[in-house]
Amino acid sequence: MRRPTLEAVAARAGVSRATVSRVVNGSATVDPGIRAAVLRAVEELGYIPNSAARSLVTQRTGSIALVVSEPPARVFSDDPFFPAVVRAVSQELEAADKQVVLMMPSTPAGQARVERYVAGRHVDGVILLSLHGADPLPAALLRTGVPVVSHGRPVSTTRPPYCDADNVGGARAAVEHLLDRGRRRIATITGPPDMSAGLDRLAGYREILSGTDRRSLAAMGDFTRESGAAAMAQLLEDDPGLDAVFAANDLMAAGALHVLRKAGRRVPDDVAVVGFDDIEAARYTDPPLTTVRQPVAEVARAAVRMLLDGDGEGYGERAEPVVLPTELVVRDST
Repeated sequence: MRRPTLEAVAARAGVSRATVSRVVNGSATVDPGIRAAVLRAVEELGYIPNSAARSLVTQRTGSIALVVSEPPARVFSDDPFFPAVVRAVSQELEAADKQVVLMMPSTPAGQARVERYVAGRHVDGVILLSLHGADPLPAALLRTGVPVVSHGRPVSTTRPPYCDADNVGGARAAVEHLLDRGRRRIATITGPPDMSAGLDRLAGYREILSGTDRRSLAAMGDFTRESGAAAMAQLLEDDPGLDAVFAANDLMAAGALHVLRKAGRRVPDDVAVVGFDDIEAARYTDPPLTTVRQPVAEVARAAVRMLLDGDGEGYGERAEPVVLPTELVVRDST
């Protein structure tokens, strides 16, 4: 059976082919009565618009690229952060009748492919995720003229509009909580120094301690469980008398808990531990983890709305940053 054509719809509705095309492509200049007749003919005939032809007319693809600047092994690891962002972005775009194109450039060649793909207008916009340091990709994509939004504050000087959680405020709350618990030698396991989340959470930690007589003690991690374990071992070697640790994410906090247990340190009696993120596993660590809840899905949805500029059609390129609040969740590790 042959697919119904645009001409067949025009004949059924008693209008021209051009009028049917305008209705199908969402033009607001068509008389409501004529629009209703065309849509009735479309339904009766089972006409399905050609998406490729429509994109030629509208200059829209209906696709948004989610560009994750991490290798696939990191994205598809035990870190629930990335799946949560992908799920929220996909759901928000689906509600706007758009689709997500997931891209994971982890090499200069991969970044060049992304730039060519975006410059070729294969997508209507880009959401950047997990940017590192002086990554050239944001500037390169902005030069294409395609709208770009970042999930997370970019560290580079060339910044697209962004949405983020209040990482500084969340870290402040974590350290203030440890001080309220009477802890005096508070260490931190930081995130990567080339990522805003790592920098901002370290800044919040230092800001609170700077107003006290406590000295700061930091060991660097990379947001993985293994790096948290290694950093905790280093901190115990550097200061065996430490009595609290703020880890910049929950996976690193879980690694720290493992090392503390092996070292015979009781949590929270000997060492209190606070994480950041409030992943589901934080409720099931031993003991359950006090942590800072960040609204991962809400930030992702806000990034989509910023890109779509609230109306599902126009794109906001000069939007002000959106920073959503965090919340301290107290459990048994403190």
